Amino acid sequence: MSAKHIGLGRGLGALIKDVPTEAPPAAPAGGGVQQVPIEQVHKSPWQPRHIISAESLEDLTRSVRERGVIQPLLVRRVEDRYELIAGERRLRAAQAAELRQVPVIVMDVPDREALELALIENLQREDLNLIEEAEGYRALSDKFEMTQEQIAQRVGKARATVANALRLLELPDPVKQLLAENRLSAGHAKVLLGLGIPHEQELLAARCVKEDLSVRALETLVEKARRSPRKRRAAKSDVPENHLQYLADRLHEHLGTTVRIVPCRTLANGKKLKGAIEIDYFSSDDLDRLLVLLGVADDL
Repeated sequence: MSAKHIGLGRGLGALIKDVPTEAPPAAPAGGGVQQVPIEQVHKSPWQPRHIISAESLEDLTRSVRERGVIQPLLVRRVEDRYELIAGERRLRAAQAAELRQVPVIVMDVPDREALELALIENLQREDLNLIEEAEGYRALSDKFEMTQEQIAQRVGKARATVANALRLLELPDPVKQLLAENRLSAGHAKVLLGLGIPHEQELLAARCVKEDLSVRALETLVEKARRSPRKRRAAKSDVPENHLQYLADRLHEHLGTTVRIVPCRTLANGKKLKGAIEIDYFSSDDLDRLLVLLGVADDL
């Protein structure tokens, strides 16, 4: 992970100055920096970050023991406690250093903005791994019915970046775990997504880690896997699978969401199996956007 950090010490305006917003950010509810008992600060259910490097946490803990927490945590008041919005590394380091109090800035924000601020803070610090970033986007989509375009605008990313991140969540859990541990890159993940067979995705992902394969080497293996006959397939595709994947990729670029094309197949006895086209959407607004792009919105 990058060591570059953009801190909260310059205030919330510095945190989101480059991010378009629908409304001005909420003002601090507590009049600036406060010292609060550390046991009153709790992790938020919206917190996108799950994995923190033990080495980096140990380094930060040493610093906190010597100098305290320099940059305040961003929190909001929830009943009789404080819910963390941004600063989980600092909170964990303060806990490990056995501090009794931590500096906080108390914000008056709803759930949606709390998640947005947590995502923005972590993305600007480059602290999130690929899966945490994708899960953060999915939370904005699922919990608050935001379209990919709205998410992209709020976090200062291109819509294609958000769409590609969400695609990573289609991978099998073992592969997602390797991505979360930074043992596979986004480039490796993109190639594995093109294979579309979970078991083979897992095998090739494990081989990438074991043999330290480059993205180019993985592309070669995936292409070979696509061309090799598979005994478990009792039917022959009526259209070459590489062409179907090409079409799915073109639709993905046009629609900004994942598209899967299941091929028609012909069994050995001549019976035809139907194909299908599956298009992912994440909210009613996202569905409306897709219908417009498909040219059928006016018919409904």
